[in-house]
Amino acid sequence: MAKLILTHEVTGLGAAGDVVEVKDGYARNYLLPRNFALTWSKGGEKQVQSIKAARAAREHASLEDAQKQAAALSAKPVKLVVKAGETGRLFGTVKQGDVADAVEAAGLGRIDKRKVELPAHIKSVGSYQANVRLHDDVAAVIELDVVAGK
Repeated sequence: MAKLILTHEVTGLGAAGDVVEVKDGYARNYLLPRNFALTWSKGGEKQVQSIKAARAAREHASLEDAQKQAAALSAKPVKLVVKAGETGRLFGTVKQGDVADAVEAAGLGRIDKRKVELPAHIKSVGSYQANVRLHDDVAAVIELDVVAGK
């Protein structure tokens, strides 16, 4: 087992700054090459503190703020205008950053694109749902209306 310090949030494993133990192959073949983690060392405690401070700055200040934003996000659908062909197939896919930008453009607040989870690749116009983790205890479901434009 390898002991690592996560530098990015990894779904199902932990958040940035967490110290985790994973199998050697997972660490060597996935986490370390993609810079999602660093090998743990005694001197790594300073890195853990700086990572946690950066994460705290990005997170919502309180649980109440996150719940208010979750209610606002779930209340109305977000319109996402993308390039599409005549049949409704998109030129590319909708990414997490596109969803975060559309939420901000709709006036529903700013969200971190790394907190957006798309259930599947969105490659055609239509209605979809995306999950947003606003806080450790708060998640919101966003209704996305993907429409052709531009």
